[in-house]
Amino acid sequence: MSAFVISSELGSITLHFRPDAAPITAQYISDLISSNTYHNSTFYRSDFVIQCGLHPRKCPRDNLSVNETHTRKRVSNVRGTAAIAHWDVPDCGNSEFFINLGSNTHLDAAYGGFCVFAEVMDEASMSVVDAIAAAIKGGKNVVKIQGM
Repeated sequence: MSAFVISSELGSITLHFRPDAAPITAQYISDLISSNTYHNSTFYRSDFVIQCGLHPRKCPRDNLSVNETHTRKRVSNVRGTAAIAHWDVPDCGNSEFFINLGSNTHLDAAYGGFCVFAEVMDEASMSVVDAIAAAIKGGKNVVKIQGM
């Protein structure tokens, strides 16, 4: 799988995997998508990113074994890139990921770095990302993901 589509109640977002930067992470997310893990999940955060996924207790897989931020080609956390969310410990990412709303290059090193594994493919998709961010900022608690 080289790309994936997030179908939300506000439209679709097409993302392209970056196996050159994060092959283990891209495969991990691809496997979760193939098993319909994200069906009926939500985008629930909108500040400098929009974030989605399943909290660790609900994720059907173990955490990622490695944070690939510093092991491959580095892709910076800039507008339209998708990265794995994690706690303060860098090797604990799972199904949670976010899409950057702007340039967040401080995330490249913070807490061991937030590994970019995909990027939004086109302006139409980025418009949906912005619409999701605006809806959540405007008081809608969550935006439903209908499928990936």
